[in-house]
Amino acid sequence: MNLVSIRIITEDVARLAGFYEHVTGATASWSTEDFAELTVGPATLAIGSTRTVPLFAPGSAEAGANRSVVVEFLVDDVDALHAALGGRGGEFVNAPTTLPWGNRSLLLRDPDGNLVNLFTPVTPAARAKFGL
Repeated sequence: MNLVSIRIITEDVARLAGFYEHVTGATASWSTEDFAELTVGPATLAIGSTRTVPLFAPGSAEAGANRSVVVEFLVDDVDALHAALGGRGGEFVNAPTTLPWGNRSLLLRDPDGNLVNLFTPVTPAARAKFGL
């Protein structure tokens, strides 16, 4: 089994894809106006319109209703990225903070309210975990 992607359902694919393009520097590839993907390193973030939900199962996903999943991106320098994003990076939940497990982490919300963690491993153990 392979985890291939994480998909976020939204009312506005272009807005959300634009946000993730800005934050990650990746360019979205579009299959239709209702579906875009951003490949960031070995992972893919898929963004689908609410119009795609009935194709799977009507009512099975709701845009902007998540408060339990965190989309995480390993970045070279979280402090520099925080400065570069300025006020255009969405709603910042905190400033870069070093967490007990050794990652320096910046939390923000995307335009739909999903929590995004941008982090840089800073301790030797955390760096080793990611082969840095």
